[in-house]
Amino acid sequence: MTSRLLMPYRRGGDGVQADAQEPVRGSTRPTAILDWTDPVVGALVERIPRSGDARESLRVAHGVIAREVRPVYSVDDLRRASRTLELGRGSCSQRMAVLEAVARAVGVPTRVRGLLVDGSFWYPRFPRLKPLVPEQVLLAWPEFLLEGQPDGQPNSRWVPIAELFGSLTELSTAGGFSNQGGETLFDAVARTAVDWDGTSAASCGGPGTACDLSAQVRVDLGHFTSRDELFARHGQTLCRPARTLAEPVLGRWSAGARNVTA
Repeated sequence: MTSRLLMPYRRGGDGVQADAQEPVRGSTRPTAILDWTDPVVGALVERIPRSGDARESLRVAHGVIAREVRPVYSVDDLRRASRTLELGRGSCSQRMAVLEAVARAVGVPTRVRGLLVDGSFWYPRFPRLKPLVPEQVLLAWPEFLLEGQPDGQPNSRWVPIAELFGSLTELSTAGGFSNQGGETLFDAVARTAVDWDGTSAASCGGPGTACDLSAQVRVDLGHFTSRDELFARHGQTLCRPARTLAEPVLGRWSAGARNVTA
């Protein structure tokens, strides 16, 4: 039921799992998308308490973005974080980019994991538009380099956005993510496990449950220093003509709105 007509041509290698990859260090540098030096992003950063706990600062920033940036179905993954804040609306990907920009602004390195997710994962949001849903959706999944392990040791590790509010095991009791209604992936990580690897299956009721989304991943593209690098190499989900036609409409429709899913 999904469509390839609206997708860009993907270069060879996109269908290869990222089993072996040199470690990606991430960065705090501003990029075209993560333009944290812009005053608009700076104004948001000034509102985030600096307690010395970077994880808590990012949790607060996530809450501000969730409240003040309305979730919509925008298809422009290259939109600057500052522009998303100016508009006061953004897609799941765009809102994640804002959080990454804030993280870099406060000195927390970020990187992204590239995932090609089965288009059918989005069917609940577009039940009458299934033939137009892309066969695969390219997802930039953020990770943050945070200090301090659960045992209190002063070492650092990469923490996916899905574990910003707790471990997947801790979050797996909250019912999972249905990908319908007003809640987006960006919002869901604050309350439940969003598990692309199947690591929470045992505590969430078994494989294929609402927490375990591993079956939805077509290809793991590995890690990239920034979402700019990911999209430059693999393109966006929709081809340029499709984005041009869809953005004026989808870019204003709220996630879960009845005029989209009815």
